[in-house]
Amino acid sequence: MTKLEFDETIIRWILEEVNGLEYGVVQINVHDGRIVQIERTERKRFDVRQSSRPRAGKISYRPR
Repeated sequence: MTKLEFDETIIRWILEEVNGLEYGVVQINVHDGRIVQIERTERKRFDVRQSSRPRAGKISYRPR
């Protein structure tokens, strides 16, 4: 098993990506025991509410 090598800068980058993330994914790519890439995918979720008989083009939503 390879021991991961990283320094304080990489730890800070990871924490910055996770900080404030409400819904989503932080992915860390490792090659030869070294962190080479950090990806962040953030999702926005909305409550979609419709009346009992929705009309075309008439959808109300409110961000969570």
